[in-house]
Amino acid sequence: MTSLPLFIAPARFDDAEAALAQVQAIYRSSVEHLRDSLRRFVAGEDGGRHVRACYPFVRVRTATVARADSRLSYGFVAGPGSFETTITRPDLFASYYLEQFRLLLKNHGVAIEVGTSPQPIPVHFSLAEHDHLEGSMSPERRLLMRDLFDLPDLAAMDDGIANGTHQPAPGEAQPLSLFTAPRVDYSLHRLRHYTGTAPEHFQNFVLFTNYQFYIDEFIKLGHALMADPAGAYEAFVEPGNVLTRRAGSAAHAGDELGAAPPRLPQMPAYHLRRPDSSGITMVNIGVGPANAKTITDHVAVLRPHAWLMLGHCAGLRNTQQLGDYVLAHAYMREDHVLDEELPLWVPIPALAEVQVALEQAVADITQLQGYELKRILRTGTVASTDNRNWELLPNAGPERRFSQSRAVALDMESATIAANGFRFRVPYGTLLCVSDKPLHGEIKLPGMANTFYRERVDQHLRIGMRAVELLRQERPGALHSRKLRSFAEVAFQ
Repeated sequence: MTSLPLFIAPARFDDAEAALAQVQAIYRSSVEHLRDSLRRFVAGEDGGRHVRACYPFVRVRTATVARADSRLSYGFVAGPGSFETTITRPDLFASYYLEQFRLLLKNHGVAIEVGTSPQPIPVHFSLAEHDHLEGSMSPERRLLMRDLFDLPDLAAMDDGIANGTHQPAPGEAQPLSLFTAPRVDYSLHRLRHYTGTAPEHFQNFVLFTNYQFYIDEFIKLGHALMADPAGAYEAFVEPGNVLTRRAGSAAHAGDELGAAPPRLPQMPAYHLRRPDSSGITMVNIGVGPANAKTITDHVAVLRPHAWLMLGHCAGLRNTQQLGDYVLAHAYMREDHVLDEELPLWVPIPALAEVQVALEQAVADITQLQGYELKRILRTGTVASTDNRNWELLPNAGPERRFSQSRAVALDMESATIAANGFRFRVPYGTLLCVSDKPLHGEIKLPGMANTFYRERVDQHLRIGMRAVELLRQERPGALHSRKLRSFAEVAFQ
C-alpha cells in the first residue's frame, strides 16, 4: 500500500489562468501531503506505508502544424502529436508558465490538459526554504526514511532534451520543455548551495564575473542605488538573503531580511531586484570552465532573458593595451567541459541584439564613438582554455592554435558560458578586459594589477549594467533568437 494525496483528475483548459490554477492546486496538494507525512515520521510515527506524491503535468495534443508568427523562437510545438512536461514550483514560475500557456493556446487553438503525472516528487524537493527535518533524526531513522519516501532519481534529471539526444519511447509524449520538474528542482537546490541566495531573488539578466573586484564594485553600487528613493530597483540582496530595500519603499510580501553567512559560498550571488524580475543578478563564478559550466547548468532552469560574461582576459595581439576591451564574436573552445554535451563541431554564433547592446554600452560609458571607440574596443575570437598555465607548455602548440584561430583574447570561462547559453537556449554575450599580455612579456604583477583594477573595474561593470538597460528595452521575445532553435524545438522557451 502507498499513501497518496487526494487524486485530482486530468482536465482540459482553454484559459491560461485556469490551467495555472489547476497546476498550483495539484502541486500544493502533493507537497502538503509529503511535508505532513515527513513531519509525522520525524515525530516518531511510522505508518508502515510508502509515501508518494507526484508532480503535475501539462500536455498539448495537436493534429496540425502551428500557424505561429514565423519571427517567434518559442511558444509552439514543431508539428502534430502529443507534447508533455512535468511542472514544479508554480509559485516561483507563475508568470513564466502563464506566458507559455497563453502562447500555446494562441498558436495552436487547442486546449491545455493539466493533471497528475506518474513522476514522484522526491521528498527532499518538497521541503520549504528553512526545513531541516533530517538533522533531528538518528542515522537508523534516516535510513528507514529511504524506504518510505521517494528520493531524487538522477535518471529523471538528464539533459537529453536540451542536448538534442532525447528519444521518446514508443507511445510516449514528446517533450514540451527543456527540463523535467525533477531537473528544475535539483538546480533550484543547487543554486541555494552554490550562491547562498534563494532562487526567488534571481533576476532575468545575469552577469558572470571571474574576479571579486567586480563584486566589490557591484556591492558598493547596489547600496548606493538603495539610497535613491526614486530608483528603479526595489531591493539589493546579498548572500544569506540579506536584503536592503530602497529608501522609502514598503516591505515586499514574503521577504525576509536574512543573515550573513559565516563564510561566503562557493559562487556568491548578488541581486539588484526590480518588481518584474527584470533587474540584475551578478555571480562571482571564480576561475575555470568547471565553475562556469556548473553555475550555468543551474541558472538555466530559471530561463533568464540573457547572461553576460564580464571578466579579465589575456590580450593576444601586440596592438592591445592593458585595459582595452574585447567583444567576443566567436569562441575557440579548449575548455573541454562540454565536449560530451555539445560537440566541438557545433558553432556558437554571436547574437546580434546582445552584440549591439554591448558595443553601444561601451560607447555610452566611455563617451567614445566611431574610430576612437575602435582604439579601446576590439571585436574578435576569444579562446577559452582549461589550462591556466598554458604559457609554460614546452612547445608552441597553444600559441600556434590561437594564431590560426585568429583569437584576440584568452580566458578560462567565456566559451563555456556562451556554449551553455547556446545549449540551453539562453541568449549570451561576452565583454572582457585585457589585464595582461603574456605573449608580449606583460604578465600580471602585483603593482601593475592593482593599478589596472582601480582604473578599469568600475567602468567595466557600468558598461555591463548599461548593456542590460539596453537589452531590457528590446521588444518582448526579441532576445530569444531563432538561431538557438533546433529542428524540432520544445515550445517552452
